[in-house]
Amino acid sequence: MNPEHLELTIGWLYPTLMSTYGDRGNVICLQQRAQWRGIRVNVLPLDQQTSAEQFHQVDVFMGGGAQDRQQEIVMRDLRGAKADTLREKLETGTPGVFTCGSPQLLGHYYEPALGQRIEGLGLLDFVSKHPGPNARRCIGNVVFELTASPLAQDLEQMLGRKPIVIGFENHGGRTYLGDVSPLGKVVKGYGNNGEDGMEGAFYRNAIATYSHGPLLPKNPFIADWLIQTGLKQKYQTPITLTPLDDTLAKQARAAMLKRLSLTNLAQEPVNC
Repeated sequence: MNPEHLELTIGWLYPTLMSTYGDRGNVICLQQRAQWRGIRVNVLPLDQQTSAEQFHQVDVFMGGGAQDRQQEIVMRDLRGAKADTLREKLETGTPGVFTCGSPQLLGHYYEPALGQRIEGLGLLDFVSKHPGPNARRCIGNVVFELTASPLAQDLEQMLGRKPIVIGFENHGGRTYLGDVSPLGKVVKGYGNNGEDGMEGAFYRNAIATYSHGPLLPKNPFIADWLIQTGLKQKYQTPITLTPLDDTLAKQARAAMLKRLSLTNLAQEPVNC
């Protein structure tokens, strides 16, 4: 299909409440990489003033981080018809990336360090718990090999190598997966809980991860997968994206891996 005939709507979940860690960068990255290819982009804020019907317009969901208080406000608003529509969209394959605190919206519940349990949508089979106000936070650079199927296979075919994700984590809560696929295997950092070596979760086409930084500028191939998958779902036809020159992003990734003494993972070609 001609890119000029394509249109992508990004649904940004609660931008004023859930953008603690520069999550706007993910939205900008996704928007820009689509527009560079001639694809028209709409960014739709999904907040307290948004109707459930507007959730149906979304082709890619974006969710960011929040403090416990803001997250509680979001969880109270994301009920009823809004929650049902979001659940329906994700169940039927609409892609999304949920970083830092927003994955806790999709799980069964989040137990904060202080206060009552906050119920989630229960879409993904995991729970998140804060071990207490005196517990050490999980902070630092994180690197993991993306293993979730079929996402890992799609990206390996796109890249010609196993996808390695670079990010930054800063979370007090620990996430414990049930019957849901982890997003990847931790190489460096804490991941979901600092215990089991797993990071994030993947369900249908929804990516949940503690990795921000923001995530997409550091890993532009994930942004391209989201664009390609969102358009494929919308138009019900395979979509092939024009390659972009990611030389600077690749150099930055190589520099970070070198800093983390992971130069064995930095052997990726500089040119597309």
